[in-house]
Amino acid sequence: MTALPRPDVVTLGCRLNLSESETIRGLIGPRDAVVVNTCGVTNEAVKQSRAAIRRAHRARPTAEIVATGCAAQMDPESFAALPGVTRVVSNTAKLLPATWSGFPNRAPPRRHARAFVGVQNGCDHACTFCAIPAGRGPSRSDRAGEIVARIAALVEAGAREVVLTGVDLPSYADGDVTLGGLVERILVGVPALPRLRLSSLDTIEIDDRLFELITGEARLMPHLHLSLQAGDDLILKRMKRRHLRGDAVRMIERIKAKRDVAIGADLIAGFPTESETMFANTLALIEECAIVHAHVFPYSPRENTPAARMPQVPTDIARARATRLRDAAARLKRIWLAGQIGSEQAIVLEKPGDRGHTGGFADARLTATPTAAVGELLSVRFICATDDYLIGTPI
Repeated sequence: MTALPRPDVVTLGCRLNLSESETIRGLIGPRDAVVVNTCGVTNEAVKQSRAAIRRAHRARPTAEIVATGCAAQMDPESFAALPGVTRVVSNTAKLLPATWSGFPNRAPPRRHARAFVGVQNGCDHACTFCAIPAGRGPSRSDRAGEIVARIAALVEAGAREVVLTGVDLPSYADGDVTLGGLVERILVGVPALPRLRLSSLDTIEIDDRLFELITGEARLMPHLHLSLQAGDDLILKRMKRRHLRGDAVRMIERIKAKRDVAIGADLIAGFPTESETMFANTLALIEECAIVHAHVFPYSPRENTPAARMPQVPTDIARARATRLRDAAARLKRIWLAGQIGSEQAIVLEKPGDRGHTGGFADARLTATPTAAVGELLSVRFICATDDYLIGTPI
């Protein structure tokens, strides 16, 4: 009897999608199928999601194609009409065992050195540019005890770094347990976990407890990815963000005064009504906050969002501004990487041979294949740097 091919799970978008894809992978077994976990954060992300489905159908024309994720959730009819798509699964159903009950012989999820753990879903905010609440629904959080148990199991299976993810991670709440309380429970409850990392945060929601952990807990990695979006107060108000420029700058200054933390940020270029002066404020924010991990989007109008009805910045100008933001962050990243030459840091070996990340999330590559296995912590002395990554030798 010929064995059925392993189903493939294709992931687009955020770290929460990565976490959910691993759950899906563990719920389906041998079957000629491809699950595409789509992203709807921008028009480009939707376009890429559709392209991924078309590629999957061309590569495996006999396979059952299942579309899920935010883009498919927001426009199920058009995704169902794509070639090869046999069904569309909603975000609320994609993690339910019953959804995949027709897929026999469930397989355990693949084990990784870095594990993405979704702890929160949905969003109660109404940023004028964002369509994600339509795809994810209202904010809801997993129980803290269940999260601790899940992470303990991942560490037992070999994970050495866990990344907490969510649509609006800082809104995490399980009764009176906030995100800071959850982080503390994980660190206390899973003492064998060497490294814990947070995904995207809003500076305005970093409370005193979380601040103390970020600046004082060695096992919480010195790397923050912040949802800044813009550096001009009027644009931030038109985005309906909860912070002003000064709030973000002051919080980053407070953190960096107590610990050397690498800063990443989401930034939007060419938001409706953005003038050159307004854009210059965002460009200056990169230098002022020492942003070395920049995730830059040219503004993309999403249907049925308030920002789509505002006066639009021409697409070519938005794209040119995005390039300027990326170039500014890339220059700071080169300086930041060069400043780490000669340092000794630990990495988790994430891929066979020579790849990993430092605590500050610098991409690290090795001059020689180490004897350490994937998933092990490895001490490295960095001897040089490229524009994008550090190069080092195992100690």
